[in-house]
Amino acid sequence: MAGGPTTSELVVAAARAGHVAQLAAGYRSAEAMVDEIAAVRAAGVEVFGVNLFVPNVHPIAPDDYAAYARSLAGDAERLGVAVDAPVTEDDDAWGEKISALAVDPVPLVSFTFGLPDAADIARLRAAGALTAQTVTSRDEARAAEAAGIDLLVVQGAAAGGHSGVWAAGARPAERPLPALVAEIAVDAPLPIVAAGGVASASDVAAALAAGAQAVAVGTALLRATESGTSPTHRAALVDPRFRETALTRAFTGRYARALVNHFVAAHDAVAPIGYPAIHHLTRPLRAAASAAGDAERLHLWAGRGWRAAREAPVGEILASLIP
Repeated sequence: MAGGPTTSELVVAAARAGHVAQLAAGYRSAEAMVDEIAAVRAAGVEVFGVNLFVPNVHPIAPDDYAAYARSLAGDAERLGVAVDAPVTEDDDAWGEKISALAVDPVPLVSFTFGLPDAADIARLRAAGALTAQTVTSRDEARAAEAAGIDLLVVQGAAAGGHSGVWAAGARPAERPLPALVAEIAVDAPLPIVAAGGVASASDVAAALAAGAQAVAVGTALLRATESGTSPTHRAALVDPRFRETALTRAFTGRYARALVNHFVAAHDAVAPIGYPAIHHLTRPLRAAASAAGDAERLHLWAGRGWRAAREAPVGEILASLIP
């Protein structure tokens, strides 16, 4: 979970409880990623992973970008920040991260937002890492297999945060996670990790029965003792005024599931496709909202099962999800 919730402490706690967790390298520098890897290893954890955002720019027209910036002016003024940055497209330091992980490999490297070049996949595998690819459809699963990926992370539409769907502007199919897993498992010889909206032991059991070999959770750990979820986000997860989630492009220009707050209600209908440009545009606003405790203007990532997230140690939460 990029952006703060996943910490090295969370990864260590999960490992000590007998589970495999991943560091979030998205939105971080290669140097920061390496430092977190070192922190996990220093704690004596050997089996863990690193998740990377694959460069998959969704270009935006300058006029669309400028129009959206103007629509944010009221919220920006309220928070005392400017939203006038030029269009910024980047690759999230992809090359530097791949090089670092090839030189000093970790057991598992996973990818989301798109499919890496086969050469990058092969480079990491040659270094000794297992590779995992987030997929949201049979077509994506087939492409991942053909590229040399070792295992699939099948993500359902109920997942919190960004959808891993590859195509610009595409929404993930509204299908129950077990049905999506079963569909992909029919012709995918690769092991499957099911993810998205998993909030209970019965959800885990259903995904395993559908053909998954393992299950991953994210939202379930947002309130965990060891997570780095901001106080504003934590409080919002139990605030009764937030009653539903929605897939929205309002914060980053790419579909992500969040609690419906003022920002989503005010801007979702006009939010353009434009990742990572919109992410960079709204980042100062989101940072200011977090610092000010303004949950109405913060990206409150949450899966559909967010009501089940509770405050407890990671190990206790994960134990409660075992069927």
